This record gives sequence, C-alpha cells and structure tokens, in this order.
Amino acid sequence: MTTYAIAHLRNVILGPEIIAYLEAIDATLAPFGGKFVLHGAGNRRMLEGTFPSDIIMLSFPNRTAAEDWYASPAYQGILPLRTRNSDGDVLLIDGVDDDHKATDILRNG
Repeated sequence: MTTYAIAHLRNVILGPEIIAYLEAIDATLAPFGGKFVLHGAGNRRMLEGTFPSDIIMLSFPNRTAAEDWYASPAYQGILPLRTRNSDGDVLLIDGVDDDHKATDILRNG
C-alpha cells in the first residue's frame, strides 16, 4: 500500500541552505521509489479558511520504503538544511484502498 510523507512547512527562508536541500533531495528519494505528489503553494484555490503555509507530499511504494528513506544517511545528511530554515510538521500516513468509503473509519476504530 502506498505511504505518503506529508510536510506542512511555515516560515521558510529561501536562502542558500534551502536551495542546497532542494538540489539534493531528489537523489535521496530515488533509491526508495519516492516521488513528489505536491510541492509548495502550487496553483491553489482556498475554499475555506486561510493557509499561509506550504504542503509537500511524497509518495512511496510502502511504509518500509518511506521509513527507510527518512532514516537514510543521505536524507539525514541534508535534513538540517531544511529544519534550520523552516518550521514544520512531518508525518507518514498510509493511503487507502481504491474502494475506501468514509464510513470505513467507523469499523477500523
């Protein structure tokens, strides 16, 4: 099952360290099958509320690949470039099956 890494970033300082992070991250994803799904503010249209932040979403073939990517020496080596230059929350979450219904969460408690 696909696992997603989602980052909600705020107060990003687009300086030399973030640029170096952006230039290096793709190479850290490749060995784990990671791909960008969403990146940054994009061409968004706010429907409700306000959201003065960026969302980054990556997809991985499974939870193991996602966890192994995050823990990899290659990613851990560039991670401080991002954390020193932004505030944020990062999580891993598994996708749902194609036949998922909203009420499924009531059964999976």
